[in-house]
Amino acid sequence: MAPTKTPKGKATKASDKDAKAKAAKKAALHGTHAHAARKVRYSVSFHRPKTLRLPRNPKYQRKSIPHAPRMDQFRTIVSPLNTESAMKKIEEHNTLVFITDIRANKRQIKDAVKKLYDVQAAKVNTLIRPDGKKKAYVRLTADHDALDVANKIGFI
Repeated sequence: MAPTKTPKGKATKASDKDAKAKAAKKAALHGTHAHAARKVRYSVSFHRPKTLRLPRNPKYQRKSIPHAPRMDQFRTIVSPLNTESAMKKIEEHNTLVFITDIRANKRQIKDAVKKLYDVQAAKVNTLIRPDGKKKAYVRLTADHDALDVANKIGFI
């Protein structure tokens, strides 16, 4: 559409429409994102951007009930040991000797002795025997006698 002349030499709405149409033609031919500015990188190594990390929000529980404790006192202590050297420990050093679960640690052994036999352990020493079993030397406090506890357990 040709621009129409108005008094005093002003263009009308036609020239505005013409300019808009030319801009649309240029955009259609060349695209609107032809000359995007490239991001300046100041480091040679690329660091992946930190994105949103939502907390877990499960739709259902993966386990219906929590399992029983894996290492309770009955599983921790397998059996008392009543060899000659163990008897000597009981009589002279106030120490009980047990065969324990291989995965039990000293704290678990100490708690198991306290729960099973109602005695307080002063310290626990452990070793792995050549046959692969764990042996625990449980030294009792001075107010408990290892001989009495051994009689109560029933291996003397």
